[in-house]
Amino acid sequence: MLLGIDQGTTGTTCLVLDESLRTRGRGYRDVAQRYPRPGWVEQDPNELWESVLGAANDALEAAGIGANDLGALGITNQRETTIVWDRRTGQPAHNAIVWQDRRTAERCKELPSDLIRDRTGLVPDPYFSATKLEWILRESSGELAFGTIDSFLVFRLSGGEHATDVTNASRTLLFNLRTLAWDDAM
Repeated sequence: MLLGIDQGTTGTTCLVLDESLRTRGRGYRDVAQRYPRPGWVEQDPNELWESVLGAANDALEAAGIGANDLGALGITNQRETTIVWDRRTGQPAHNAIVWQDRRTAERCKELPSDLIRDRTGLVPDPYFSATKLEWILRESSGELAFGTIDSFLVFRLSGGEHATDVTNASRTLLFNLRTLAWDDAM
């Protein structure tokens, strides 16, 4: 059995799938968005986490299985939403800044667009993670980790592993598409 986690902007859906990819159980939880200022959109990372746990438990219960019966899980997520958390505790340093957030629009105008496009294939835009990360780091301190939703979920689900995949990394403005690695110049 497989668990599919779709952690989206307005909610989390989890599906338990059998070996023929037939749905055996489904769970869903709403996710709140916060608008602290015009153009700003945030979410509580702990609420995101709780939505995943709740939806996953509902899906497992509907399928009549336990977590130990799963052979694998997959995650799809809001790729550009940015979370920073404490590496030791896993507690968020700040609310997640959602992909829709525009607070770093002026900062993006200052960035070297040709260099960024050459390295990442993207244009500087607050939609992507890098300037959101910069903003959060100015507001936070400690031994921190950064990631998109998938990284945060992997960290919590695994008990401390930090990982992402190329498709999520490529949406940060920090990942070089030629080398398929994090780019120090970015």
